[in-house]
Amino acid sequence: MIACAEHFLPGNDAEPKPDDDVVSSLSKTLGVQAITTDDLGIASKDFGGLKFVKPLALVRPYTADDVARVVRAAARSPTLTVAARGNGHSINGQAMAEHGLVLDMRSMDELVQLVRINGAPYVDVSGGALWEDVLKRCVSEFGLAPRSWTDYLSLTVGGTLSYAGVSGQAFRYGPQTSNVTELEVVTGKGETIVCSKTQSPELFFAVLGGLGQFGIITRARIVLQEAPHTVRWIRVVYSEFEEFSSDAEWLVRREEGESCFDYVEGFVFVNSDDPSNGWPTLPLDPQQVFDPIHIPPSAGPVLYCLELALHYRHSDHPSRVDAVVDGLLGRLRFIKGLKFQVDMGYTEFLLRVKRDEEHAKINGVWDAPHPWLNLFVSKSNIAEFDSEVFKKILKDGVNGPILVYPLLRNKWDSRQSVVVPESDIFYIVALLRFSPAPPKGPSPQLLVEQNRQILQLCLAKAFDFKLYFPHYHSRQDWINHFGNHQWSRFVERKTAFDPMAILAPGQKIFSRVPQPYSLTQ
Repeated sequence: MIACAEHFLPGNDAEPKPDDDVVSSLSKTLGVQAITTDDLGIASKDFGGLKFVKPLALVRPYTADDVARVVRAAARSPTLTVAARGNGHSINGQAMAEHGLVLDMRSMDELVQLVRINGAPYVDVSGGALWEDVLKRCVSEFGLAPRSWTDYLSLTVGGTLSYAGVSGQAFRYGPQTSNVTELEVVTGKGETIVCSKTQSPELFFAVLGGLGQFGIITRARIVLQEAPHTVRWIRVVYSEFEEFSSDAEWLVRREEGESCFDYVEGFVFVNSDDPSNGWPTLPLDPQQVFDPIHIPPSAGPVLYCLELALHYRHSDHPSRVDAVVDGLLGRLRFIKGLKFQVDMGYTEFLLRVKRDEEHAKINGVWDAPHPWLNLFVSKSNIAEFDSEVFKKILKDGVNGPILVYPLLRNKWDSRQSVVVPESDIFYIVALLRFSPAPPKGPSPQLLVEQNRQILQLCLAKAFDFKLYFPHYHSRQDWINHFGNHQWSRFVERKTAFDPMAILAPGQKIFSRVPQPYSLTQ
C-alpha cells in the first residue's frame, strides 16, 4: 500500500543528515514522494494551540503494514521517533514528534465490520476511524451501537483508547477502554500483534490507557448493544454542592435491574446572566427560559447542574417513559422550577457537541488556544475542591463547560495503564475553556497559570487526584503520577514493547535510546 509523506526539510544549503536519508529511504520503501513545503502542516500543532513542534515528516499510512514499516525505519535510524496523530485533539503536544515522524492515522483504510462471537455483536474498526463515523455506520447498518462514549465524537478510536474515553455512560459500562475486547497493535519494535485478555494480554492491557507508549492501535474490536431510538435529555439545577453530589452519587450507584438513567453527567455554571458562563447556558431549547426567581437567596457565586438522559425505543409507551423519569427525579433535591428537558433522536443526542463546535467556529473560538485541565478527584476531596476552586478560583467561569460528575472505580480495570484515584467513587473535573484569543480574551499564559494554581492547591492539600490527559515535565512527576508500583510496571512494559523509546515522544516520559546509524540494518 502507498503512504504519503510531507517532508519538512532544512534550508537548501544544509548538509544532508542521516535522518534526511532515512526519510528519503522511507519514501522509496513505501512508494511515496517527499514534498518540501514552507507550511508546517497539521503535524506541528494540536487542538490545545499551546505547543508548536516541527516534525521531520508527516506520513499517511493506509494499513498496519505501512505503520510497521515506518516504525522499523525509525528504529534503523540513530534518533528518529514516531508519533501517532488521530484528529489532533491533544492539548499539550502529546501527538507531536520534534524532528521525528508523525503518522496521520486518519488515512488508515476505513473499517467498520460487524462481528458476532457466540451470538454477541462486536464491531471491528480501524484505529484512525472517528467515533462519530462508527456511530452512524453501526446505527444505520446494524441497528447497534457501542455502549461507552466520549462527549465529543470527532476523535479517533485509537486516540481515546490510548487515554480512557469518558462520558456520561461510564458509571454503568466503564470507560471506552473497558469496552474493547481485541486490538491490533504495532509495537515500538515494528511488530504487528493481535492481542486481547487471553492473547498477548500484557500488551493488550498496556496499550489501553497507555498514552501511546507501547504500541499504535491499528484496529479495535468494540462491544455493541441494541441502539435506542430516542433520548429524553434532562437538566436540573442545584444551589448546594452537597445536594448535587449526593444525588449524582445516588444515581450512579443504582444496582443493575433498578430503574436508572442511561447517562449521568454534571457541570458548574456561574450564578449570573453571563451569556457564556451563566444562566443562559442551561436551557436545552431556544423556547426555554432560565428564570432566576427560583434561585434561593442563600445561593453562592456558582450553581450546579445534573445532566441526565434516558434511552427508549419507539415501542416504549410514553407513559412508561414518564413514569421512569418522574420516579427518579422525584428522589432528587434540585431546585423546583429549574428543570429543562427535550426528546431527540439517539444519534442526534450523541452528536450534540458537534453543534457546539459549529457555533464555536462561527464565533472564532474553536481555533483559539485551549488551555484545558482535566482531573480525576477523589470523593473524599471533592467538597473542598468545590469550595476552593469552583467557588473561588473559577467563580467567574472559564468561558466554556466546567464538567464535574462521579465515576465508579470498580468499572475501571486496574490491569490497564490508566491510573485513577484510590477511592471507590471519584469525580472527573474538566475545565474546557473556549476563550477568544487576545485581545478579546485572556492570554493563554494566564489560563495556564490558573491551571498551575489549581494543581498546586491540590498538591498542597494532599488531595487524592490524578491528571487525565497527563502531561509532566520531569521523571519524578511521572513517578508521582503513577505511584511507585504502577510506575515500575509502566517501565517494564516500555522495555518489553518499545525498548528504544521510539513511540509517542510528545508525552516527554522517555527519551529515545540512540542507536548506531544504519540505513540497511
